[in-house]
Amino acid sequence: MREKRIRYFDYSLLFIVIFLVCFGLVMLYSTSSYNGQLKFKDPAYYLKKQIFASALGFFVMFVISQIDYHIWKPFWMLAYLAAIGLCTLVIFIGEEHNGSRRWLEIGPLSFQPSELAKLAMILFLAVIISRMPKKMTKLMNVMKVMIVVLPIVAIVAKENLSTAVIILGIAIAMIFVASPKYLQFVIMGVSVVALGVAALMLGEAYRQERIEIWLAPEKFEKGFQTIQGLYAIGSGGLFGKGLGESMQKLGFVPEAQNDMIFSIICEELGLFGAICVILLFLLLIWRFMMIANNAPDLYGALIVTGIMAHIAIQVILNIAVVTNSIPNTGISLPFISYGGTSVLFLLAEMGLALSVSRGIRFEKTGE
Repeated sequence: MREKRIRYFDYSLLFIVIFLVCFGLVMLYSTSSYNGQLKFKDPAYYLKKQIFASALGFFVMFVISQIDYHIWKPFWMLAYLAAIGLCTLVIFIGEEHNGSRRWLEIGPLSFQPSELAKLAMILFLAVIISRMPKKMTKLMNVMKVMIVVLPIVAIVAKENLSTAVIILGIAIAMIFVASPKYLQFVIMGVSVVALGVAALMLGEAYRQERIEIWLAPEKFEKGFQTIQGLYAIGSGGLFGKGLGESMQKLGFVPEAQNDMIFSIICEELGLFGAICVILLFLLLIWRFMMIANNAPDLYGALIVTGIMAHIAIQVILNIAVVTNSIPNTGISLPFISYGGTSVLFLLAEMGLALSVSRGIRFEKTGE
């Protein structure tokens, strides 16, 4: 009898990602064709741009998945400094769209450095935490790691509080994996909530206004999007009006292809379609858990944990915003909402997760 080591590759994760992206393109065309025709005389305007970003993203995902993930280890500090530098540039020279300054323009192209910041934070913390896993059992060391995270959180929060919350959530999840002590987890959670409340109360006036709109959207002109999104959800019923049959996307839900696309999914595909989308994301998170549990080392497990936290937090926040469970924060639905930078970096993260899965080895007993 002898044992044979079998290399592994998570095809289940790959197929779920491909399906989500393809489903996102279908829903994007259905949702954005009216706006595309109205603004650019091309119903496929948004679809074409998203297809280009998705194709580039799949290429990046394939390349990264074939590279040993340990190759990124020496670049942890460079990733951190690049994220801080680019996010700082946004504050001074960033382009403003729809009232938000989140983009940097390089010639004809534009991208959101905050998307890079999420990936940079995952790579940065994976190295930091994997170097001192035993020390993470002490609260003081945990706080030291959080202090290193805070500068980039503060810079991102200046223009994009929701992304800052996601970065904090990623950090907490990765720390918890290295040191699963519930007291530390609760303390960090309370700290994040306190920081969020402080940012809302002491920050820009528009953030306080969002709280008021959330509590009573019908009393504010800016609550129109929220109300129309809820109408879309409610009118979909159990099985929806049918693909392409949404009424709310015809100008009633502004920029429906962005953060509010889940409401159009509910209207066209109904509660059944919405549940299927949520189940797909749950399957995706389950695959991340499987890869993290079987990763060859702590560094790989932390990378996948950070990616899992990113997807999970972003999906929860997006659906919570669309259903008016929390104030409107401008969070996109991963792989489905319109946004070239978002889908590009998300697929890069999927490439990292697949790279970690390639490092998994199973033992098979044979003759």
